[in-house]
Amino acid sequence: MVVETGRRGWDGDPVVWNGSAGGGGSSGDRTAMEAEYVRRHHRHEPRENQCSSTLIKHIKAPIHLVWSLVRSFDQPQKYKPFVSRCVVEGDGSVRQVNVKSGLPATTSTERLEFLDDNQHILSIRIVGGDHRLKNYSSIISLHPESIEGRPGTLVIESFVVDVPDGNTKDETCYFVEALIKCNLKSLADVSERLAVQDRTEPIDHL
Repeated sequence: MVVETGRRGWDGDPVVWNGSAGGGGSSGDRTAMEAEYVRRHHRHEPRENQCSSTLIKHIKAPIHLVWSLVRSFDQPQKYKPFVSRCVVEGDGSVRQVNVKSGLPATTSTERLEFLDDNQHILSIRIVGGDHRLKNYSSIISLHPESIEGRPGTLVIESFVVDVPDGNTKDETCYFVEALIKCNLKSLADVSERLAVQDRTEPIDHL
């Protein structure tokens, strides 16, 4: 599913990726790069009873700082505001997550599907828990970019999930997108605070 939204600036909220250029020039170049990243790393093949979407966020922090948070499979609460506790099981590829009150869930069992420190890609799958996100799978990828002359990071997160009985695809996507937007906004806030502490010299290009 692709939701049509207006493009926003670097300081805007995470947006649903729609693949349309925001006015040519550098914006068009950015959109072409985003499209290539989505094509390369975010392929989902949703079934008839599933929905899928992709969101993007530009973060004013270098990729190594952002990735240090994203790759911490055992500590999602570093930036995910709805996680209250996380316990890793076995060889470290499965985590039991406790969810804060206010959401229609209390626990989630999640499995690490893929982790690439060179390409900065993380994929997880939800395999249990007391929620309605059945067969949920997500991919998050990070890509270096320059924002206002400094190292920045383009974050792309996509997902596919079953549509619960009694809900529409639009309703399901809207709910999951809202959660991801909160996570990405928090990721940006935490990363940018770290970047201020670890400020690098301005750069003209990557």
